[in-house]
Amino acid sequence: QVQLVESGGGLVQAGGSLRLSCAASGRTFSSYAMGWFRQAPGKERDFVATINWNGASTYYADSVKGRFTISRDNAKNTLWLQMNTLKPEDTAVYYCAANPRGTYYNYHLYDYWGQGTQVTVSS
Repeated sequence: QVQLVESGGGLVQAGGSLRLSCAASGRTFSSYAMGWFRQAPGKERDFVATINWNGASTYYADSVKGRFTISRDNAKNTLWLQMNTLKPEDTAVYYCAANPRGTYYNYHLYDYWGQGTQVTVSS
C-alpha cells in the first residue's frame, strides 16, 4: 500500500500559479505510476496529468497542456503539479493517485488516492 497526502492548494487570481505537492509513504514510491485528477462540484472526476514510474513519460489533458507540468522525485517520495496561467475553470478539488501498472487517463484504474486539496481560481 501507499499513503498519499496532497498540499499546496489555495485561492489564486486568474493568470496566477500554484504548485501542488503529493507526499507518499508506505511501499516504494518508484513502484507506482502517478496521476493528478480534479473534481469540480457536481461534475465527474477528470484526468489532469499522469507520469510513469521514473518520470520519463508524461501525459496531459488537452485543457491543461502547456500550462501544467507534472513531475516527481522518487528519492523524496514526492509528486508535484506546477500549474501556471490558471483559469477560473481550473477550480476544483485536486487529487493525486497511484497505481502499479501504468499511466492511465481513467481514474477507475488507480488504486490509491489522497484526500484532495482545493484550488480556487478567481476571475
